[in-house]
Amino acid sequence: MDILVFGHNGQVATELRARSGIGAGRGVQITALDRAAADLTDPAACAQAIAGHKPDAVINAAAYTAVDKAEDDEATAHAINADAPAAMARACADLGVPFVSISTDYVFSGDGTTPWQPTDPTDPKGAYGRTKLAGEQAIMAAGGTAAILRTSWVVSAHGNNFVKTMLRLGAERDALTIVADQIGGPTGAAEIAEACLTIAQTLKTEPNKAGVYHFAGGPDTSWADFARAIFEQAGLSCAVTDIPSSDYPTPATRPLNSRMDCSATTTTFGIARPDWQASLKDILKDLNT
Repeated sequence: MDILVFGHNGQVATELRARSGIGAGRGVQITALDRAAADLTDPAACAQAIAGHKPDAVINAAAYTAVDKAEDDEATAHAINADAPAAMARACADLGVPFVSISTDYVFSGDGTTPWQPTDPTDPKGAYGRTKLAGEQAIMAAGGTAAILRTSWVVSAHGNNFVKTMLRLGAERDALTIVADQIGGPTGAAEIAEACLTIAQTLKTEPNKAGVYHFAGGPDTSWADFARAIFEQAGLSCAVTDIPSSDYPTPATRPLNSRMDCSATTTTFGIARPDWQASLKDILKDLNT
């Protein structure tokens, strides 16, 4: 199966590239597009890339993820997170091939304590969430076979993420203060990549399974407790003190509730919710090799 991926050096795109060829017995061939091959601020170029490659499926693993910067640059975020995926989805619909696009829990309000269902009302509180929601809506309106996979707290051995930041700070300091009232599921980029491939391959033969799905690591935890687990697994003696989000103000509001109900993903595709402790172990192993 020939799969075209938008994104190249991002966390999930890197994991997808690693699965090209025999990739865990999948037999998929991944072509990952960097900025030179597909400018995400140019939706027409994205559509042309799909038309030119004529792949069996497309995965959009690219996004404008600078949550705070998006507050002052919503136009660029909208171009990348909404206009580009819309063009991709229409191009896939024209070719009759499945399209899988990664989205985020930021499309919700972040209120309450109940895990978010894919069918729950959306209510983004910032520019990043608004642009990702606009992308979701445009994808579903394109009329093709498409799946949106919302995820949260993405971590890996690649790029910039919470695990790598904690490892750096934990080695430099004896103690840290970490936000403890934001609750969610840390999710390994490797597991997201596997989920995207499973969904793309399934949609090729079962297009009726198109729709919106959730995928996040479990069990739910706080950033502070996640940091403690990182230090414990890495053998770092760095003490963590819990603080509320109000003690760490940011330009963009972070959701307090990032819990996600992933049961529909398991029922529909047979994809179990990943254990983030196991994902963390794999990430640390990758970083030490």
